[in-house]
This record gives sequence, C-alpha cells and structure tokens, in this order.
Amino acid sequence: MALIKTKKVELVDSPLPNNTFEELKVHLGGPDVNIRRRSARDIVLFDGAAQALFAALEKEQESAVIETIFSTLQAIGSDEVVKGLMHVLRSENAAQRNRAIEVLQTLPDIVSLYIIELLNDIDSDVRIFAIDILQVLAHPDTPKWLFSVLKDETHVNVVASAVDRLAEVGTIDMMDEIISLKNRFPNEHYLHFAIDIALTRIKGH
Repeated sequence: MALIKTKKVELVDSPLPNNTFEELKVHLGGPDVNIRRRSARDIVLFDGAAQALFAALEKEQESAVIETIFSTLQAIGSDEVVKGLMHVLRSENAAQRNRAIEVLQTLPDIVSLYIIELLNDIDSDVRIFAIDILQVLAHPDTPKWLFSVLKDETHVNVVASAVDRLAEVGTIDMMDEIISLKNRFPNEHYLHFAIDIALTRIKGH
C-alpha cells in the first residue's frame, strides 16, 4: 500500500525558520516541494494543524509531501484526525485511501468510537475499508465487530471480507453463524470457499 512517487524529489530535512501557524499554512500551498513537506511536518506543533493538513491534502500531488501529511496526522492522532481520515476513505485516490486505512489502524481507542458507523455506512466500499481497518486494529472488540457484520450485511463482498478476517480472529462460538452464510448466499462459490477456510482455521486456533 505504499504511495507511488510521480517524480524524484531531493528532500531537505532541516527545520524551517520559526514560522507562525498562518505562515506554515501558506507554505503548505507554496510552489517549493521541500518547503511544503517541511511545513507539513512542523505544523504539528500548532492547534488547528489537522484541519490545515486535510485542506492541503485535497490539492497536493507530490507523494513525498502526501506521505509527510499522513505521518503528521498520525502523530496528532486526535478525534479530528480520525473524522478527517474517515472522509478520505471516500476519496477517488486509492493511494490516499490506503494510507488513511494504515493510519486509522494505529489509533484503536479513537477508531473504536466510530467503527460501528463505518461498518454500517451506506457505501459498501467504505464498509469493506472498515473491515480492512479491523484487519490489524489492536482492539479487544475486533472479533465482535467483525462477527456483527455477518448478521445483517447483505452485500456478499462485505460478508466475504468479514469472513476472511474472522479466519484469523474468530472463535468456536461463531462457527454456526459462519456456516449459515452458505444458505443465505447459496450461489456465491468464492464465499463458500472463504467460509471453509475460516472454519478450518478457527478450529485450529
């Protein structure tokens, strides 16, 4: 899920001279890639940094700057950051979506407040992204959240994603519900294959 660089850029890591928050916001939209990247790093010290970074992300094209924006957002790790990253999940930019997922996976305490909302999103792709977040989210309720998907979800791809994840974290008491999916989706052969794998792995846990 690494970001793809569109061109080679020589990066300078020395800190910018002391800048105000307003100056750093201006630098984030400036013509110099190095200064944009360093501004995306240095702005972490200021209140309002997350909002400024998300605004910059909407226009930024250089992968090195985008990576720094996401790294700084991860360092901030606030409720505002999580809400902003949830919005990025709807982006047409696959690299940014993937990076948003990676950052959200590192913020289990805050993400836990919103994961049900994501799992019930009207967009099936967002629901799948939520399951991707749960793939490595270090939270004790991850198996329970994944299991909840099986009961009400109607989109076969979302169900299959949940089954794939439960193959790693599911428990014996979930097996009957997993088996019942074959009757709910009788003609979905890939799902049946995923179910068989999940059952085998859960038995072996």
